[in-house]
Amino acid sequence: MTQEHTYPRSFSHIGLSVPDIHAAVKFYTEVMGWYVIMDASEVTEDESAIGVMSSAVFGTGWGSYKIAHLATGDGIGVEMFEFAKNTQPDDNFKYWETGIFHYGVQDPDIEGLVEKIKAHGGKQRMPIKEYYPGEKPYKMVYMEDPFGNLVEIYTHSYELTYSQGGY
Repeated sequence: MTQEHTYPRSFSHIGLSVPDIHAAVKFYTEVMGWYVIMDASEVTEDESAIGVMSSAVFGTGWGSYKIAHLATGDGIGVEMFEFAKNTQPDDNFKYWETGIFHYGVQDPDIEGLVEKIKAHGGKQRMPIKEYYPGEKPYKMVYMEDPFGNLVEIYTHSYELTYSQGGY
């Protein structure tokens, strides 16, 4: 019998639901510097390949949505979805519900990015925290984009930050 080996998969992309696709594309290109790889377009509930695939995922009755594709500096994809019946999350996001509740980015100028996000309508959810004060210059903070999506910002890579094995 051959033993299967598990190998680490690469991260490909994430999908974000936003209330206004054009405002979101503008925010993420201007604030995060991500670039558009496919302009916003509309997908409808029909017999096209994307219509059939969307019905398989969303069920029936979704009608239509808008979608745009962006990419980060390291080539990770970001799909932006604007659904017709979207609702803005309230200020107290439901952290106890399972599923993705934030995404993370890395920027050595954490203070600058915090101010840029706030200047473009986002919120700072906590003060900037130093990991390993006096030992290493690692910092992090949770922010919120203007659309209710949480973003965690690190000054250093995820691996460097957590390879110490503790907080």
